[in-house]
Amino acid sequence: MCGIVGYVGSDKAGDFLLSGLRRLEYRGYDSAGVAIHGGDTFHITRAVGRIDALASSLGQNPVDGPIGIGHTRWATHGPATQENAHPHIGGDGEVILVHNGVIENFQTLKNELIEKGYAFQSATDSEVVAHLIAEGLRVTPETAEDPSLQYVQAVQWAVAQLRGTYGLVIAFRDQPDLLIAARFGSPLVIGIGNGEYFVASDSSPLAGCTDRIVYMADHQLAVLRPGGFSVTHREQGKVTVQIQPLEAAEEEVSLQGYEHYMLKEIYEQPESLKNAMRGRLDEENATAVFGGLNLTPQQLRSVERIILTGCGTSWHSALVGEYLIEELARIPVCVEYASELRYRNPPIENNTLVFGITQSGETADTLAALRETKRKGHRTLALCNVVGSSIAQAADGGVYLHAGPEIGVASTKAYTSQCCVLAMLALYFGRIRHLSFEAGRNIIRDLQQAPGAVQEALTCNEHVKTVAEKYKDATNILYLGRQYNFPTALEGALKLKEISYVHAEGYPAAEMKHGPIALVDEKTPSVFIIPQGTTYDKVMANMEEVKARGGPIIAVASKNDPHIDAVADDVIHIPDVPAIIQPIVSVVPLQLLSYHIALLRGCDVDKPRNLAKSVTVE
Repeated sequence: MCGIVGYVGSDKAGDFLLSGLRRLEYRGYDSAGVAIHGGDTFHITRAVGRIDALASSLGQNPVDGPIGIGHTRWATHGPATQENAHPHIGGDGEVILVHNGVIENFQTLKNELIEKGYAFQSATDSEVVAHLIAEGLRVTPETAEDPSLQYVQAVQWAVAQLRGTYGLVIAFRDQPDLLIAARFGSPLVIGIGNGEYFVASDSSPLAGCTDRIVYMADHQLAVLRPGGFSVTHREQGKVTVQIQPLEAAEEEVSLQGYEHYMLKEIYEQPESLKNAMRGRLDEENATAVFGGLNLTPQQLRSVERIILTGCGTSWHSALVGEYLIEELARIPVCVEYASELRYRNPPIENNTLVFGITQSGETADTLAALRETKRKGHRTLALCNVVGSSIAQAADGGVYLHAGPEIGVASTKAYTSQCCVLAMLALYFGRIRHLSFEAGRNIIRDLQQAPGAVQEALTCNEHVKTVAEKYKDATNILYLGRQYNFPTALEGALKLKEISYVHAEGYPAAEMKHGPIALVDEKTPSVFIIPQGTTYDKVMANMEEVKARGGPIIAVASKNDPHIDAVADDVIHIPDVPAIIQPIVSVVPLQLLSYHIALLRGCDVDKPRNLAKSVTVE
């Protein structure tokens, strides 16, 4: 979950390292540090807390040079202290390293290194890797014709002993123009400039610095010098990599006048939905079009079951997908927590298709679940937002969201884009089976309403602020919905927990009377998602049950609803839209509600405590 940056070239590294770490701070913000070669040796600066603390330390002790590495941390081993902050030093200072991931066998390796005389300054697993590479230098002979070969072989020797995940960028005291990057399970991207090279955990720090990038794959090792770069694979030797254009523009990763990334990304949803649908709706044939599934319609017709797996918000979108696919395509769907699927070893029938759903494409649990099902011979597909991500590389095919960079830790636009893509997949699966032409055309028209309906839903923002003022001091809130809006209830509750630290739970509205109603009192608000639809009367009856027990009610309801004001204490109106896009529209006021409650409670909206954006550890 940590963020990594590195630079080698003819320019000064400091500005890129700091700006890059700011763009990666969503990946971790317990502590941060940089190592920059100042002309004589590497100078390391570390600070506990946010990047501003690191910038302040660097301002007091300015050092800059043509090579450097940086890191922003989300702690896994050891608390947030200067000793545990990266970069870490190996041996007597000959190795300087930053690491993202978890080394599962670090204690065994650490014990062996201690026996060999290595002294440890931190509680991290990462320092073990630094010392292990230093040991690799000691046991690897020098090569006169290519001095860097010893360093490459030392890194290869070390990473071969690691069990777990790693994204590593390594600098060396005695090779002040050499960076080595290695990855397995934790993302790394190389940026190619003119006589300079960049490396980062994702492409966002590279926007504005270069327009050419390389996504590293597992078991690859990159050697970067100002004069060029090369990539080798553990089993294949030297490989030719694909250089791709960097699509993210600099403005996409800036706030553009918004107070927070979360608010910016909430307001970007009309555009992100358009991007998700662009080129994928075929009105002439009343279906959807996907270029990356790598399955023919004949193969898809033989699918007898679909498993949707993900974590957190992606799991909620999978629940929406379950409703959509079963209704439109009549294919049985099972939704699994990715963290459970890997270890549960369920019986999975032949002709089962497994979808991994993830914003980052790096979620460790989802990646592990896909690899496990793929190992057993099942077809795996990915639904993710990040091009070149680990899950995009590991799956047999998939669909990109095209939502653009999502930097706020609490996912918003990726969720609605996931729901939109799942609706299009349901349409596609339905049309190659039993769904009629006319039904397909109607679904396309429904989907095309989504961007405009979300734009209209965003006009509730000022009213939501007023509602947030009223309930900001609540310590427990229930979220209730039915059918397509049950996952919306779960997602609304999760957003509130993530950024406001208020306890909230989502339930199917009818389940309230089977236990949660015991929590209802005058201090426990209930948020009902109750747009017009087939279950409207049933949910209205559930609201009456809460009202009879004195519980405050916030209703997210269709505009011009003639009955809702008589029951609910506060009403947030949304456009009246077809059922299949209700989850996309009804979640918008819940995103805004959590945002404004968090602000009123003094919480850091974009960087909530204990959370990071890309969960690359299990």
